[in-house]
Amino acid sequence: MLIPRKYQSIAVAAVLLIISLIILSYSAVRLSETGLLRKMVLETAAPIEDVINISLKSLHDVWKRYLFLVGLEDENRRLQHENAVLNEKINRYREGYLEGIRLQKLLNIKDGFKYQAVVARVIDNDRTTLFKTLLINKGTAEGLRVGLPVLADQGVVGRIIETSWHASRVLLMIDENSNIDALIQRSRAQGILQGAGPAGCNLKYISRVEDIQAGDVVLTSGLAGVFPKGLLLGVVTGASRREGGLFQKIDVSPAVDFSKLEDVLALIFDAGGKP
Repeated sequence: MLIPRKYQSIAVAAVLLIISLIILSYSAVRLSETGLLRKMVLETAAPIEDVINISLKSLHDVWKRYLFLVGLEDENRRLQHENAVLNEKINRYREGYLEGIRLQKLLNIKDGFKYQAVVARVIDNDRTTLFKTLLINKGTAEGLRVGLPVLADQGVVGRIIETSWHASRVLLMIDENSNIDALIQRSRAQGILQGAGPAGCNLKYISRVEDIQAGDVVLTSGLAGVFPKGLLLGVVTGASRREGGLFQKIDVSPAVDFSKLEDVLALIFDAGGKP
């Protein structure tokens, strides 16, 4: 059987050591006759034993380091798992905290109204089709009905156009079919805020003689009875007068970021403004 090359030197050293020990044992009987030979054997065996001891110590050190690295790798995997579990817990706590903040804002709005209100969660936000709508998880079982206004903590979202027992569809104010009676807070000029899709909204039927400026706040006027008066709709981003036209062209940026809606508030409000 051939000995692998990397073990040949160790094997030779071991053989030499065994021979040296045999010679030493034999020479112990004839110590007086073989003193010189014994010295020669000792002189030869000592370096060999030293090499073997160093090799064995190196092998022991390598084995210890291997075991240490294996243990370190196991510990690293364990710590990575614990870190992932902790991060997941932190994310859940953060989500719960942020949800609590959102709901508290809606409850603060609710407390500011004399009307009944229902907090609902957005379960679908469809802004890619012809109609810009969203679906909420409350319906007729919670007192909701078609025509009720829907708000977020930033301002008006839209109105309910369809209901079931535990779900309702809301037409967003940016939909082209949405029309809301509105007024300019600063000048009190009144008009109709119409949805313009991704562009936001247009405030229509404002006389060209009215002083309208970028930055003017737009509120619900309450005239049609769908929305209570004074709810925030958005801010004027531009106003221009067309040559020969009776009305101004007024662009409005909605107060609500519809891409980030998660929770809304539906007001149980009738045409007479009573709860």
